[in-house]
Amino acid sequence: QVQLVESGGGLVQAGGSLRLSCVVSGSIFGINVRGWYRQAPGKQRELVASITSGGSANYADSVKGRFTISRDNAKNTVYLQMNSLNPEDTAVYSCNARSKLWSSWGQGTQVTVSS
Repeated sequence: QVQLVESGGGLVQAGGSLRLSCVVSGSIFGINVRGWYRQAPGKQRELVASITSGGSANYADSVKGRFTISRDNAKNTVYLQMNSLNPEDTAVYSCNARSKLWSSWGQGTQVTVSS
C-alpha cells in the first residue's frame, strides 16, 4: 500500500509563489509517474503537471512557464513550485502516484490565491 501526504498549500496574493510537497511512502516499487492535479469548486479535476520515473515532465497549458514539477528520489518526494499565481489557480491540489498496477492519491491541500 502506498501513502501520499501533501503539504505547502495556503493563502497567497496574486503574483505570489508557493511550493507544494508530496511525500510518498509504503510499497513504492514500480512507480512510473507522479503527478499533481487540482480541482476548483464546480469544476472537474485536471492534471496540472506530471513527471515520469525517467524525469520527463508534462504541464497543463495554463501553468506552463509558471509551475515546475520536480522530484527528490532520496526523499521520495515530488514538488510543485508555483510562481506568478493568479486567482484562477485557486483549487484543492492533490498528488498522485501510479504504477502499471495501481494508482494512489493524497488527501489534497488547499491553495487559495487572492486578487
